Amino acid sequence: MNKTEQALDQLMHLAARPRGENVRIVSGKPALKTRFYADEAAAAAIAAGGAMAAEIWRLRSGVQQDVTVETRRAAASLVSFLHQTFEDAAQAPPMVGAADAARTAANGFVRAKDGRFVYLHPSFPESTKKLVALLGCEDTKEAVAQRVAERTAMEWENLIAEAGVCGAMCRSPEEWDASEQGRQLAAHPPVEVIKIGESAPEPFARDGEAPLSGVRVLDLTRVLAGPTCARTLAQYGADAMVISSPDLPSVPFFVSDTGHGKRAAFVDLKTERGRAQLQELVRDADVFSQGYRQGALERHGFGVLDLARIRPGIIAVEINCYGHEGPWRGRPGWEQLAQTVTGMAHMHGGAESPSLQPGAVCDYTTGFLAAFGALIALERRAKYGGSYLVRASLCQTGTWVRSLGYADEARLNEGEALRAEELDAWKTRAETGFGPMRYLAPPVTLSVTPARWSRPVAQLGTHEPVW
Repeated sequence: MNKTEQALDQLMHLAARPRGENVRIVSGKPALKTRFYADEAAAAAIAAGGAMAAEIWRLRSGVQQDVTVETRRAAASLVSFLHQTFEDAAQAPPMVGAADAARTAANGFVRAKDGRFVYLHPSFPESTKKLVALLGCEDTKEAVAQRVAERTAMEWENLIAEAGVCGAMCRSPEEWDASEQGRQLAAHPPVEVIKIGESAPEPFARDGEAPLSGVRVLDLTRVLAGPTCARTLAQYGADAMVISSPDLPSVPFFVSDTGHGKRAAFVDLKTERGRAQLQELVRDADVFSQGYRQGALERHGFGVLDLARIRPGIIAVEINCYGHEGPWRGRPGWEQLAQTVTGMAHMHGGAESPSLQPGAVCDYTTGFLAAFGALIALERRAKYGGSYLVRASLCQTGTWVRSLGYADEARLNEGEALRAEELDAWKTRAETGFGPMRYLAPPVTLSVTPARWSRPVAQLGTHEPVW
C-alpha cells in the first residue's frame, strides 16, 4: 500500500466506510520538495471529501459517480495563493509576505541563548506592536537577534504566550510527541466529528444540481485553513457566506484565494444589532465554521451549545492552531508555528537550520480535513439527525502528515517542480471583486457533478448579511 492509499484509508475509517472503487488518486512525481508526504496527504484529504460529496449525491439522486484527484494538483493547492494572476494591477491585492517583511524585523527563526531557535510571527498589526514591545529593542534584525540571545528559547516561548502574541520554540518530533500538548493531540484523529445534540433527521432534497445544493454555510474564519473549509464546501454546491467585520484585520491576498464561491458580509458582534443579525443567519444555516480563540464566541452567545439551541441540527466546525484540548488550546497560532512546534521545521531544515516547507501544508490540508468532517456530519444528520461538532487543528494535521513517514533522498531527488503548463491547465478565469483574475479551479474531479464555484470571489463586506 502506498502513502496515498494509507492516508485515504485512515480518513475513510473516520467516516465509517471503506475506500470505494469509485475513488481514485493519480500519483505523480513529488511536486513539493519536502521531507514529508505532503502531496499525498493533501490528495487523500481532498479525495476523502470528494468521496463523501459523491455519497451525498448518491443519497440525493441514486446515482454513483467517480472521484479523481491527482497528487501534483493537490500539491498545487497547497500554494494556491501563489498561483493567482490579476489582469488589473490597480485592483490586485498586495503580495502576501512583503508587508510583513517591511513591517517588522521580528519575523522568522531566531537563535536564543541556549542555541535553540524560536520562531517569531508578527501576525496582524496590533499583534506585531505587542511582539515588538515585548522584545523591547530596536526593530532591526541585528537588535532582535541580540535581544533574543539574552534568554532561552523556552523562556521566550513562555513570555510570548503570556503576552498573547505569536511565537514558539522549535521542537523535534520526539519533543513534541512527549509534550503535554503533543500527548493530548495523539489521542485524537486528524479530524473529529462529535454528536452534541438531538434533532430530527434532515434528508437531502431530491432536487438540486450539486451534492450540497441547498446547504448553507456560515464562515467566520480568516487567512487560510478556515476559509479553505468553506471554499471546499462551496465547490460542492453549498451556499456559503463569509462573515467579517470592518475593524477585523485581514490579508486581502488570502481573501482573493479563499473567497471563491462565497458571499461576503460584515457583522459587528460587539453590537446588539450585529448579534441579532448573526442569530438570524444561524437559524437558517446548516454549517457554522469559526476560527476564533477559545471563549470568544461564547461571550457573544454563539458557543457550540448555543448554536445547537438556536438551530438544532447545526454542524459547528471549529479550527485552531494547537488543538482544542490541553494547555495550548487558547494560544493564537499560524501555519509557521504549527510546523515549528510539531517537529516539521526541525526535520525539514535540520536542527541547526530549521526551515519551513515550500507550501502551507498544515493550513490548506486542515481546511480540506475540516470540510471532510463537515460532509461526514451532514451525511449523519441526513440519516440519523442530530447536531454535530467538527474539530480540526493545524498541529493535528501536522502530526498526522508526519505519521505517514519521512521521505528519503531518492524521493527528494525524483521530485519535479510544478510546470507552467500544468498550472495553466488547472486554472479558470472569472470577473471578481478583485477585477478579472485567473486562479486554480477545485483540485478534485467528480464525473457527474463537477466541482465548481458558482460565485466569484468578492471583497469583504460586499453583500448584505441575509440569505
